[in-house]
Amino acid sequence: MLDFSVTFIFTLINIAILFLILRKILFKPVTKFMAERAQKVQDSIDQAEINKADAAKLLAEYEAKLKKAEDDTRQILSDAAKNAERLTEQIIAEGKKEAANIIALAHKQIEDEHEASLAKFRLEAAALVIAAAAKLASRDFSGDDNKPYINLLLEELSTHASSQKGRN
Repeated sequence: MLDFSVTFIFTLINIAILFLILRKILFKPVTKFMAERAQKVQDSIDQAEINKADAAKLLAEYEAKLKKAEDDTRQILSDAAKNAERLTEQIIAEGKKEAANIIALAHKQIEDEHEASLAKFRLEAAALVIAAAAKLASRDFSGDDNKPYINLLLEELSTHASSQKGRN
């Protein structure tokens, strides 16, 4: 049978005491250190998850702001192009209007100058005709009694000048 000796019992007691001492001195601090370390690692992982979520949120905000800025830029460019086109059309219309006014003014001025030249021509022609007729008739036609003849002559010259103008 088994023989229990005193050394065996002392050995068991020593092992039990050693276990308790090691447990008190070594196992509890190591277990506590490991638990603290595991908690720090878990806290770091949790903080990293929070930071990752915050970064994703910020990224989404920045992307939304960037998209809005791009849309605003496109709108501003579109508005600027429309304004430039409208301004160009307005300048062209004003230019055409001003050119038409200048042309109309030039036509009026030409017509006025033509009328003035024609009137001067009539007066000079009438004076020449009267002078020639006076020489032919050896008499002076400068009096008021000759005004109807002068007006008749001017009418004839006007009719003749109008028919010449129509041919040109």
